[in-house]
Amino acid sequence: MFYDLFCNLCKERGISVTKATIDIGLSRTIGTKWKRTGATPNGETLNKIADYFGVTTDFLLGTEKASAPKDGHQISKKDIMFALWGDTDEVDEDDLADVQRYADYIRERKRKR
Repeated sequence: MFYDLFCNLCKERGISVTKATIDIGLSRTIGTKWKRTGATPNGETLNKIADYFGVTTDFLLGTEKASAPKDGHQISKKDIMFALWGDTDEVDEDDLADVQRYADYIRERKRKR
């Protein structure tokens, strides 16, 4: 079901369904509609969601199993932490979550320009 996939992507990013829908430029209540009706978005909305999460539309439609980025590479949180901070034990997933929130803030600020 699309809503479950959407929720899992939000959880992986550490954001709420409402925040994701607002960031994407959709109604803040669309997630409730997807949950209640089992509806799956199509067309441009599906493309916007795929772009936002960096996944394929096939993944969102449930026809592709892994949520690999569009280029086919799977990047883990550990990979991202290494890229940002190198090989250190001084940072943790909370630090990564802070970076992700900042990236979301910058993306939203640019979207509003």
